Amino acid sequence: MTTYLDDCRFSAISEYNLATTAPLLQKLLKEAIRVAPKHLDFAVTCGHRDERAQNEAYAKGTSTKRWPNSKHNQMPSLAVDIRPALPFEAKDWQDKIRFGRIIGFIECVAAELGIKIRCGLDWDMDGRSLDETFPDLPHIELA
Repeated sequence: MTTYLDDCRFSAISEYNLATTAPLLQKLLKEAIRVAPKHLDFAVTCGHRDERAQNEAYAKGTSTKRWPNSKHNQMPSLAVDIRPALPFEAKDWQDKIRFGRIIGFIECVAAELGIKIRCGLDWDMDGRSLDETFPDLPHIELA
């Protein structure tokens, strides 16, 4: 019998992106994907960002920081971006509830592991997202 726990695995691209992050982020996300139920499956879209990629993210408005001021710019990266796994369409980047469920799950795994993180849904870490002026749904960083 197949269970949800048997279904979630990182793709080669997610593994590559995750490998550019700090060991604590790798530990956290590997444990999260290992125990995630299928409806909370996720992919790793970005770990380290080089100068070109960071400045491009800033120009597109998906980052508020220029090179080298983002936690993504260190090597290994102290930040990671995730997204829900398939099915995933362009409109899903705006699905705050779908992202929030996954980020909340990852926050629970982080608490279990004793890893302190901060997420782009709640920059000031007050448990609320409505007060954020730049909600960055995919972003997780070491606190």
